[in-house]
Amino acid sequence: MDAKRITLFAGHYGSGKTNIAVNFALHLAEQGKQVTLADMDIVNPYYRAKDSADEMEKAGVKMIASAYANSNVDVPALPQEMYSVTEDKSRYAVLDVGGDDRGALALGRYAPEILKENNYHMIYVFNASRPLSRTAEAALEIMKEIEMAGGVPFTAIVNNTNLGKETTWETVTASMAEAEKLSQISGLPLLFTAVNESVLPIKERENEQYFPLKLQKTIW
Repeated sequence: MDAKRITLFAGHYGSGKTNIAVNFALHLAEQGKQVTLADMDIVNPYYRAKDSADEMEKAGVKMIASAYANSNVDVPALPQEMYSVTEDKSRYAVLDVGGDDRGALALGRYAPEILKENNYHMIYVFNASRPLSRTAEAALEIMKEIEMAGGVPFTAIVNNTNLGKETTWETVTASMAEAEKLSQISGLPLLFTAVNESVLPIKERENEQYFPLKLQKTIW
């Protein structure tokens, strides 16, 4: 896909948006772009983009996250440096938005500048394996709630249906019809299907329909 200057990933808790955000930031860095990865998730302390801070540093990706990320301190605050995402237009920015509408509330303070620049992708991460978003209709309701809370309309969808380490190629292919349905009823394009690289068949690795993922390491 053609990257916008700002790419936001949002979705239901457990959708895998953090893992996609990390992989996408690395993907942009591999293309020679100056990239900032912003961890905006102030709700879920268990799966954080900051878990990949060392890998980001090696790849030349700048990381912005709460000073309390990866700690047991629950402080719903984002650092002042987060404003550089909208202010520094020389860098590509990838934002990991908090899960559901509650997590997306933090996006509201940055929404006016994101909309003003109008060079963004707001991407909904669909995971048909999650209990509350198994259907396109349920996922669409979550999308509407996130949009209302964060103030930034979705522009596209990615399919990230998985069962963690139990994911098989059949898990992925079985979700395709529901992902296409979500695209149809939302009126938004399905950009790609994200697949753990160990699951993606070799014959499909050059297929732009799929985005191979390395699973994020966590400290938990």
